Amino acid sequence: MTLVSRILGFVRDSVIARAFGAGIATDAFFIAFRIPNLLRRLFAEGAFSQAFVPILAEYRSGQGETATHVLVNRVATLLGLVLIVVSAVGIVFAPFIIYVSAPGFVASQEKFDLTVAMLRVTFPYILFISLVSLAGGVLNTWSRFAVPALTPSLLNVAMIAGATVAAPYFDPPAMALAWSVFAGGILQLSLQVPALMRVGMLPRPRIGWSDPGVQRVFKLMLPAVVGVSVAQISLIINTIFASFLDSGSVSWLYYADRLMEFPTGLLGVGLGTILLPSLSRYHSQVATEEYSKLLDWGLRLALLLALPAAVALAVLGVPLVATLFKYGQFAEHDVWMTRQALAAYALGLAGLILIKVLAPGFYARQNIRTPVNIAIITLAFTQLLNAVFIGPLRHAGLALAIGLGACLNAFLLYRKLREHDIYHPQPGWQLFFMKLVLALGAMGAVLWTAMGPETWWLQSAAVLRVLALGGLVVLGSSIYFGALWLLGFRLADFRRRTA
Repeated sequence: MTLVSRILGFVRDSVIARAFGAGIATDAFFIAFRIPNLLRRLFAEGAFSQAFVPILAEYRSGQGETATHVLVNRVATLLGLVLIVVSAVGIVFAPFIIYVSAPGFVASQEKFDLTVAMLRVTFPYILFISLVSLAGGVLNTWSRFAVPALTPSLLNVAMIAGATVAAPYFDPPAMALAWSVFAGGILQLSLQVPALMRVGMLPRPRIGWSDPGVQRVFKLMLPAVVGVSVAQISLIINTIFASFLDSGSVSWLYYADRLMEFPTGLLGVGLGTILLPSLSRYHSQVATEEYSKLLDWGLRLALLLALPAAVALAVLGVPLVATLFKYGQFAEHDVWMTRQALAAYALGLAGLILIKVLAPGFYARQNIRTPVNIAIITLAFTQLLNAVFIGPLRHAGLALAIGLGACLNAFLLYRKLREHDIYHPQPGWQLFFMKLVLALGAMGAVLWTAMGPETWWLQSAAVLRVLALGGLVVLGSSIYFGALWLLGFRLADFRRRTA
């Protein structure tokens, strides 16, 4: 289901690139969409879910379904009230938010006004998607993974419809994208209702400020807010830097980030989603050996799938960007600029995915402080790299700083898991890694040879590019997994049931 959502995400971005290219309108929309997305990660996928899911699993395991439903009711009510206030504040103070987060836009009154108008439409998305995340946390704890994984597809469908059908009815046409985000949030929330009813956990409005479980959730959420805020502050600073660079820089970074989000979301978010509830249950059962084995399984599977994705993104940068985005207003120059950012991002892909596996090792134990401290160190390191790279590398330097910062974050999380005696690597890691390197080398060499000259991808017809890229994907996958099979890897070695 996550794969379906990510493919639709590529279709969405291809449609937007074709319709609007990379310029004032897309820069304005991506900033207006990024800000509620940052808050979404703060209230939804980030701080809230990290605090909520472990306690939810503990309640279900120790106190039963009735007490768990009471907790869900009270947490959902409090979260909803907070987010209504946040959304209202965001709409009122939209000009100030844009002035702070994208000060470079102030130089163009047209760009600034359009961004403010779009932000006022997209800001309520934070309310819808945060409640969607709460529903997803409940469903994942009940091992119902399909609906939460499919839900993002509805946003993609709404945005595709906005860009292709609704755009001519708006002035400017790009405003249709902002209203599509609003509509997509409502659609996503609506999909959760039947699924929650089936597990008997549909929230009902209940005020319970003094409930011990609610207090624990929000007490754990406070340090998590700091940790997630650190990561979002880093992205905001990058946006500020990009707003002063050449027109189109924000869009080039966005399109490169979208290509990165495919493996990050498919692998990192997917693994993190299924790991956190199972790790939380193992922790509540004091099953320390199974806890460590599950982390080891997650790390091996993450590396097995993340490293070939990183190699492919680095080698096939031009074929990917040209095939997916070079239509209509998206020109050859945009391809080269996006490819630069993509190559820089690819260096940190493994780190970005490993964070999604390593961090739940702390969250499941209700230890938020350690990942927060590491996030603060990572922020300082990333901004130091920004200062070093932005001069010579421009927008690609911002992407490189994020990638290298993610690698540092993953390394520090791993080291702390070992120091705290939480994770013990299972035997065979050295041989496992050597086999991966051999398979990656074979895949990279074949892809580089088969890709041919990059100019072909810029000049060929769209149908030929799609067919050729599909052939490269099949070829690269066959070489990589064929090499792993010859080296002794079997699918059964990586199968595991949830706790």
